Amino acid sequence: MQAFQRMTGKLAPLPAANIDTDVIMPKQFLKGIDRQGLDRGVFFDLRFLADGTPDPQFILNQPGWQGATFLLTGPNFGCGSSREHAVWGLHQLGIRAIIGTSFAGIFDDNCQRNGVLTLTLSDNDYQRLIAVAGDAARNTITVSLEQQTITFGEGDIIPFMVSALKRDMLLGGGSAVEWTLQYEADIRAFEAQHFAQRPWLQRTQERG
Repeated sequence: MQAFQRMTGKLAPLPAANIDTDVIMPKQFLKGIDRQGLDRGVFFDLRFLADGTPDPQFILNQPGWQGATFLLTGPNFGCGSSREHAVWGLHQLGIRAIIGTSFAGIFDDNCQRNGVLTLTLSDNDYQRLIAVAGDAARNTITVSLEQQTITFGEGDIIPFMVSALKRDMLLGGGSAVEWTLQYEADIRAFEAQHFAQRPWLQRTQERG
């Protein structure tokens, strides 16, 4: 997983509520056996016209927001199915953080495990960013996970809080498996004690 410490980039607004994973990554892009090319699928029905050319009305196709690093999204972003392809595609497209007021739970977990930071703000702080995101002349922000701040404009700062687990995993860039393996000695010690106290379980495990 790609680590996230501190990044500066453009913030693009997608304020509609309940944007689901089928909108983020339509089903026709779920057929591959690998993760390649999923960046094209992100918001496909919104980004492209029927002839396959980019829709100039969609925010990520407009000059001031092309190549955006951050999304400012409406409530309940990522609802619907649990497809992880949605997060893979967003990451391939270059989206490294999604800022909103609420996210679907499974989508939020998938982001954490794939190097995409999700930030949940109060309505007041969200409104402060709406004007920034909608103005191509000042839509560049800096997100620091180390300091847990969003910086924009002339030194304006919005602090945020994330769980210690999310922060440590994204700062370190390790996978969930790698994160677990750092506690391997503790896990083995617990396992040994557990079976010592319940030897019948050890025998059952050995019989398979």
